[in-house]
Amino acid sequence: MNKILTIIKKESVMLISLLLAVISMFFISPSADYLNYIDFRTLALLFCLMTVMTGFNRIGLFKILAESLLEKIRTVRGLVLILMLLCFFSSMIITNDVVLITFVPFTITVLKLAGQKKKLILTVSLETAAANLGSMLTPIGNPQNLYLYSAYDMKITDFFSAILPYAVLSLVILLIIAFLSGKAEIKLGNYGERLFINSKLMILYLVLFGVSLLGVFRILDFRVLLIVTVISILLFDIKSIVKVDYSLLLTFVFLFIFIGNLGRMPGINEWLSSIVKENEVIIGILTSQVFSNVPAAILLSEFTQNAQSLLIGVNLGGLGTLIASMASLISFKYIQKEDIKKSEYIFMFTVINIVLLTLNLLLWYIIK
Repeated sequence: MNKILTIIKKESVMLISLLLAVISMFFISPSADYLNYIDFRTLALLFCLMTVMTGFNRIGLFKILAESLLEKIRTVRGLVLILMLLCFFSSMIITNDVVLITFVPFTITVLKLAGQKKKLILTVSLETAAANLGSMLTPIGNPQNLYLYSAYDMKITDFFSAILPYAVLSLVILLIIAFLSGKAEIKLGNYGERLFINSKLMILYLVLFGVSLLGVFRILDFRVLLIVTVISILLFDIKSIVKVDYSLLLTFVFLFIFIGNLGRMPGINEWLSSIVKENEVIIGILTSQVFSNVPAAILLSEFTQNAQSLLIGVNLGGLGTLIASMASLISFKYIQKEDIKKSEYIFMFTVINIVLLTLNLLLWYIIK
């Protein structure tokens, strides 16, 4: 029973998406048309990028880079700033969930070594917000961006022009909060046994990352990318392909089925189209608070052609509740294992997110 409850908690979004897909099947009977619902290009790109990032993470690249950056830190403020900036900028390339899986446990270790465990709640809250907000600046930073960029066949200039103002404002706000973390001096010790990167695997994943980017920007056919990635990993590092988050891929499949069926139900299509049209940002934010922003992006994309507004809505929608962005739950899982008050973390996390969301909404209102 405990194992079942653990699975339910860990894969709640996937299970909810499965339930929605099954319910929709009672209204639209399963048929070959279901295959037309599924965006195979997005699934292939997501799989290849997750596989590459899993490989980078497994060989210890991110941890070694972080340790190198932290070696000369002398103050609490500097430590919090560097950890937060690591999450903000690296999430643009390696996705928000991979960043938090990599750096939150590392942060816990570093703060304990520095005797600054009291800064854990603030630092992890900032890191989580930074990963969610930094990742919104690139098409490969998070699953919803990759999906929208692919589904709408967006131009890279349109993508950046839509999201850049909010990323810049968010970074400024995060920097201000981090600067308030204190000037106390610290002396960091070593982080444990140094890792040595397998140079052959490093070259393999750098090449595969480059090939993946060719697929994202439509220079290379996604089917060729998928074949190259799978064969390469099976031949040289099969452990990485085993560790890929397949539940996320299944979540996408179930949501494609649910949304495809929803669009074929009389009246539902018209109603959703009427409430989403010209309200993409607000609806995107509100929907994300309940379903999280990845399902919200897939759902709402069927009912609007305003890609830029929806992009803004679901990315800002990652701010707010713990479930607004599923990546935020990764941080919370690590926090739950520590001897600190979970209510204090939720309070700090929520306050920071509300401040960021409110100021970003104000910016949207000014420039819309």
